[in-house]
Amino acid sequence: MSEEIESKRVRGMGSKSVYDTLRNEILALTLPPGQLLDETTLAERFAMSRSPIREALIRLAGEELVVTLSNRSTIVAPIEVASFPKYVEALDVAQRMNTRLAATLRTEADLKIIAKRQKEFEAAVKTGVHLKMSEANKQFHMAIAYAGKNTYLASFYERLLNQGQRMLHLHFEYLERGGDGYLLTDEHELMLEAIRAKNVDLADELAHAHTRQFQDNFIAFLRENYTTHVSFGPLAAAE
Repeated sequence: MSEEIESKRVRGMGSKSVYDTLRNEILALTLPPGQLLDETTLAERFAMSRSPIREALIRLAGEELVVTLSNRSTIVAPIEVASFPKYVEALDVAQRMNTRLAATLRTEADLKIIAKRQKEFEAAVKTGVHLKMSEANKQFHMAIAYAGKNTYLASFYERLLNQGQRMLHLHFEYLERGGDGYLLTDEHELMLEAIRAKNVDLADELAHAHTRQFQDNFIAFLRENYTTHVSFGPLAAAE
């Protein structure tokens, strides 16, 4: 029995290693959207059996980072440009609601955590590593969501942030190439101060503007790199 337990433990460790590596490569776009993920090839790459590879892919599928096709092959999930307007609409609602709740319900302990996450984001920006930047950005916004004390909204928001990390990578790339250097840090500070002041309306307005800035830069990136005919309607104005 002990050998069986040890075998499961080792396999679990192997699966986690594969999962962590592939997840980072997908989010960083090292593995591009649509890339075939062949179990045999991955097993050779990681020098392990196909079982932990399969387990890692199932976990990634649960996060919608990979897709299993009808022929049972697995690919890196495409970035669905056509669905971006619906995605950013949902992101806007979730971001505004969680930020409003945080401004209403935050505690002093919450404020310390949000401020800490913002410092971590600033440090990540200085590294210039997009994966670190997108993860730190997610953790900042999730700290706000947790301060709102609604686990259902926080969970929905986290799912949207996870889905948007690859798009945020492109957003960062666009800003850096344009020499703008404006990477959300000022907006983060303003959001923190609005939450600290319990200014619900201002927090809502800033959260909306934050989403709109992401939307505008991502669309500009698409137009610059892929087509001159990308057209999305603007987000509704903040109320």
